[in-house]
Amino acid sequence: MTIDELPTPALLIERTRFEENLARMQELAGTESVDLRPHTKTHKSVHIAGRQRELGAEGLTVARVGEAEVFAAAGFSDIRIAYEVVGRNACERLAALQSRSRMSVCVDTPEGARALSDWFASAGRKIDVLVEVDTGHGRCGVAWDGGDAIDFVQLVRGLPGLSWHGLLTHAGHSYHGPRDGNETPSQALERHAAEERDRILSLASKLAEAGIAPDVVSIGSTPTMSRFKNVSGAGPRITEIRPGNYVFNDAIQVGLATTTLEHCALTVLATVISRHRDRGGAEHVYLDSGKKTLTSDEGKLTNGYGILLYNPRTMTPLPHAAVTGLSEEHAWVQVSGGSTLQVGDRIRFVPNHACVTVDTKDTIYMVDGDEVIEEISVDARGKSA
Repeated sequence: MTIDELPTPALLIERTRFEENLARMQELAGTESVDLRPHTKTHKSVHIAGRQRELGAEGLTVARVGEAEVFAAAGFSDIRIAYEVVGRNACERLAALQSRSRMSVCVDTPEGARALSDWFASAGRKIDVLVEVDTGHGRCGVAWDGGDAIDFVQLVRGLPGLSWHGLLTHAGHSYHGPRDGNETPSQALERHAAEERDRILSLASKLAEAGIAPDVVSIGSTPTMSRFKNVSGAGPRITEIRPGNYVFNDAIQVGLATTTLEHCALTVLATVISRHRDRGGAEHVYLDSGKKTLTSDEGKLTNGYGILLYNPRTMTPLPHAAVTGLSEEHAWVQVSGGSTLQVGDRIRFVPNHACVTVDTKDTIYMVDGDEVIEEISVDARGKSA
C-alpha cells in the first residue's frame, strides 16, 4: 500500500527518523549513566513501547491508571505512573495491577499520601511511591527549596502501605521558552535543563545529609533532555530520565530549538477539500484535519498550528504558508501571494503537539517514503482515567 491509498486525515511515522530518535535517546541514557524510562503518553502504543524496551529502556512511564492497565496486560512488568493517584477506584485497580507488574505512583500532599496509605494498609498491601518535586513548573509537587520538603518525605516514609523510593520532577516550564528578548531558545533550554537537574539534586543532597538518601532521582521533559548532562563526583546523581515526545518530535519542539525539522518523524497527511478568496482578496485553502485531528495548542515559538511541508522527504517547509485556524473538521491554511494547491491535492505537515494528535486516532501508519510498511495500533488511546 502507498500513502495515496490511505483515507485522510492520517498520521504517518517516517521509519528512519523514528528509529534514529529512539536510538539517540537511548545513547544519551547510556552516556549519562541513567535509566531511560520513556513516557508513553506520546505514542500510547504497545508496539512502540516494545521497540523502546528492545533498545534498552528500563520500564515505562504512563500518565494514568488506564494506560498502566493497557501496558501491564501487554506484559510490561515495571510501570511508573507519573501522576498523583487519588480515590478508591484507582487504588483498587492499582492493587489488581500489582499481580502482573511492579507499580509506582507519585505523592505530593499529606492528604494524598495519607489517603493512599490508608487504602493500601487496610488491604494489607504496599505501593511504591515517589515524592513529586516542583522544580519550576508551578504545577504539582513539593517545592524543591521549601522547608517542608524533608518533613514531607519523612511523613511518607513513616506511613504504612507506602514504600518510598525517591524523587521525581517534570520540567514543564521548559516549554515556556526564553524568559525575555535577551535569551535565545537554545540558552533557555540550557537554563531549564540545569535548573531541573540542580534543583532536584539540591533536595536529594539535603535528604542524604538527613540520612534518607533517595534511591531514585527521576527527571523528564524532552526539551531538557536535549541539553541534559548528569553530574559527576560524589553525592546524589540523576538516576532516571522520562522523556516522551522525543520518539516523534513536533513543531513545538522545533520552535523551542529542542530539535530540527529533519528529526520530526510524525506528520499528518491531509486532503485539500476547498479553496476560496475572502472579501479582502486573500486566498484560503481548507484541509480535512481540524481540531478532531490536531490539537489547538499553540507553542510560544510556533507559527500557527503546524509546519506545512513542500517536500516531506527532505522536510522542506512550504514557503509563505501557515495553518492559521482550526474548526472541528477543518484546518484553515493561508498562503501569502496565493496557493498552487488544488481541491483534491494531498499535503503533509508536522503538527504542533504530537502527543494530543496521536490520541485522536486508533491507528498510525509507519511509512518508508511513500510506502506504508506497517499499521500500528494506538492501544492506550482515550485511557484518561
